[in-house]
Amino acid sequence: MNIKISKYTSTPIYIHGCGFNSALGLTKQDIHSRLKQGSSPDMLPVSGWLNNGADTVIGKVVSELPTIPERLGHHTTFNNRLALSSLLQIEETVQQAVDKYGRDRVAVIVGTSTSGIADGEKALSAHIENGEFPEGYHYRVQEVGNIGEFVADYFGIEGPAYTLSTACSSSGRVFLSARRLLKAGIVDAVVVGGSDSLCRLTLNGFNGLDALSDSLCNPFSANRKGINIGEAAAFMLLSLNSDDSAAADDVPAIALLGAGDSSDAHHISAPHPEGKGAEEAMRKALADAGLHPEDIGYVNAHGTATPLNDEMEAKAIYRIFGDQTPVSSTKPLTGHTLGAASAVEAAICWNVLRHQLPLPAQINDGQIADTLAPVKLVEAGTELAKPAILSNSFAFGGNNISLIFGYAHD
Repeated sequence: MNIKISKYTSTPIYIHGCGFNSALGLTKQDIHSRLKQGSSPDMLPVSGWLNNGADTVIGKVVSELPTIPERLGHHTTFNNRLALSSLLQIEETVQQAVDKYGRDRVAVIVGTSTSGIADGEKALSAHIENGEFPEGYHYRVQEVGNIGEFVADYFGIEGPAYTLSTACSSSGRVFLSARRLLKAGIVDAVVVGGSDSLCRLTLNGFNGLDALSDSLCNPFSANRKGINIGEAAAFMLLSLNSDDSAAADDVPAIALLGAGDSSDAHHISAPHPEGKGAEEAMRKALADAGLHPEDIGYVNAHGTATPLNDEMEAKAIYRIFGDQTPVSSTKPLTGHTLGAASAVEAAICWNVLRHQLPLPAQINDGQIADTLAPVKLVEAGTELAKPAILSNSFAFGGNNISLIFGYAHD
């Protein structure tokens, strides 16, 4: 990959390592192999999850998860164990930042939708069956903010620590909040990311909206019929300091170059049909990075494979990028990981940049809907030709986020 690095007008936020666990796998080898092959064996058809007896497909984390240390036993949930599987991959990097800057100069900002709801479901079932909750169970593990507290407690971080929950844009918004803390000089480094685990509440909720597919999701296809829900965790360490950034060999340091958000509030669950908020978020991200549409080498689309999302997102992308910029949704490889989706797709973008992988090809049945704006969907073997990637995440209530990642200039 021979890419000329542009001179961006914004101050880059350097990314110091990336931990990632999803249906794409836990190891670098599995993640890269499945991205290249365009398939994941951990996108699993399942029965028995939905109250109406329907089948669906889930993105399952199958790796063995670490145990929460005894001193943090009150934080024990499946979701926190999933988060820890990702955090362990950057533990040394985070510890170096704590040692360098001090515990009170490092922050934690995490996004989630489910937190410990799955554990709450099991506890409630036990209460119904036995008349009491399992020993040691406490409602606090189900609270959304529990995961941010866990990450801070695990690393002994004493700076600001909180959790954002804006549905499917949750772990994208953490990047904006982290950047604000860094640029304001409040902290010197921020642990960012997201973790969401499978639970019956969300699966049945989306099924109640007629938004679930009974087969592998089919983004941008004429035959698309809904999402697959997945579980995943992805975490990074951010700072304004380029020292010790994840540059290696001939690969420049990778950074968050720009971010844009919007809240069009068109509908409680449906996106604006013309993609008004989506377009605004993307244009803000470009302006924030000091980039033009032609500077973007790939758009990682939200691409849920629902009729409304793909229709509006294709319109918004086409108005900005035309039919020249490669576009794909990676949700057939991970499922829609809800509050963790932004961080998951940021991790995919980071891997493409850091390891110079081919762009993720668009997985679908090949029958592209002729009602969609004619964006350029990625074909297998396409390489990144320009040094920046834009990633979209859109949420209920029109809560939209676009992030731009790329190689940082000197």
